[in-house]
Amino acid sequence: MPRVFSGIKPTGELHLGNLLGALRGWVTDQHTHDSFHCVVDLHALTVPHDPEELRDRTLGLTQLLLAVGLDPDVCTLFVQSHVHEHPELAWLLECTASFGELRRMTQFKDQLAKAENQATPDFVSAGLFTYPALMASDILLYDTDRVPVGDDQRQHLELTRDVATRFNHRYETTFVIPEAAIPTVGARVMDLQEPTSKMSKSEDSPQGTILVLDDPDVVVAKIKRAVTDADNEVRYDPEAKPGVSNLLSMLGAATDRAPTDVAEEYTQYGPLKAATADAVVAVLEPIRSRHRDLEADPAHTMAVLDRGAAKAQVVAAEVLARAQNAVGLLARP
Repeated sequence: MPRVFSGIKPTGELHLGNLLGALRGWVTDQHTHDSFHCVVDLHALTVPHDPEELRDRTLGLTQLLLAVGLDPDVCTLFVQSHVHEHPELAWLLECTASFGELRRMTQFKDQLAKAENQATPDFVSAGLFTYPALMASDILLYDTDRVPVGDDQRQHLELTRDVATRFNHRYETTFVIPEAAIPTVGARVMDLQEPTSKMSKSEDSPQGTILVLDDPDVVVAKIKRAVTDADNEVRYDPEAKPGVSNLLSMLGAATDRAPTDVAEEYTQYGPLKAATADAVVAVLEPIRSRHRDLEADPAHTMAVLDRGAAKAQVVAAEVLARAQNAVGLLARP
């Protein structure tokens, strides 16, 4: 059975774009693949943060992943920092990646430019520069065959493939070279107020972002106020009609239909918004209910994570040992 790895960072709030664009695919993958799903808390350390908040978000995100439908009896669900092989392999990969490769990573360049353009520059962590090697470690530790990624993560997966290939050629064949799996329907859920921008986990656009744990009334209100355009024609055309196309994409993803097919059923924006709101609420309500149960029993979630880390470490330890041997590290007696 092919193996899939996915990771999600415990920063910001989980939103509809995460759910429809990625997490529902994870739930499907666990039944067709040997699935490893990870809350990548070490990646959250690249920016200043509150330690207690990080712990709370890590636990809360795990509970949301369970509420969405990840089954720890079927897949392996764990926290990155619970498996010490992740940062250990990352160092070997940092020594394999080049300075130029890491410097070209878009996220680092964007953050650096943002900091340098301010009167009082923001702190830019060295970890933000090197974290693509940790991301590569996350993937390569599990002999991963495929990685579900959005368009904005393609660059990081390509670096992972390049570094793994170089390592295999420089030393000996050690790593499986992973392939990208790009979601199609619902892969890019856009901001309801800025439909040319992706829905974001940041708090920059609260009215444009539907959170997975939003109350139904809040969801309906946000969709009702969604930006459309003046001509009142319903058609799927992301370039010319991004707002309407976003609603059609959301409704299509929520009901497992193509947005072009959904468009044929509506002639006005009002009914389209009402149907989209109903469909989104129907998707989110069972998740909210399950999350309330999980939130009331944190010990259950911790037991799930303990079991997941033990399962993950069996695989990770073997791969790390192969890599250490390949580079010539002396084995412990």
